[in-house]
Order: sequence, then structure tokens, then C-alpha cells
Amino acid sequence: MSHSAKQGTARIAIGEPAPDFELQDAAGNTIRLSDYRREKHVVLALNRGFV
Repeated sequence: MSHSAKQGTARIAIGEPAPDFELQDAAGNTIRLSDYRREKHVVLALNRGFV
């Protein structure tokens, strides 16, 4: 994670760009938010799992 704040404590003001981050897709490829800046709209949904 390229953001210097501790995970879960960073706040972003409305209209501010999101900090860059990376996640793995279903195929195991690394995807970065910066790969899509200025190219596409990005929707991030974090769903809680059910146990």
C-alpha cells in the first residue's frame, strides 16, 4: 500500500483523489488503481463475508 497512513485510519475528503492501492484479481494478477486513472471509472465494492 503506497499510502503512509495506518490501514483503516486514512480519510479522504470529498473530491480528493483516492490513494493508490493494489489488489489481486480472481486470476491472481496484481491490479493497481493507478493503472486506471484518467482512463475509466472505477467502482470498488468491499463485501463482508458470511461465516
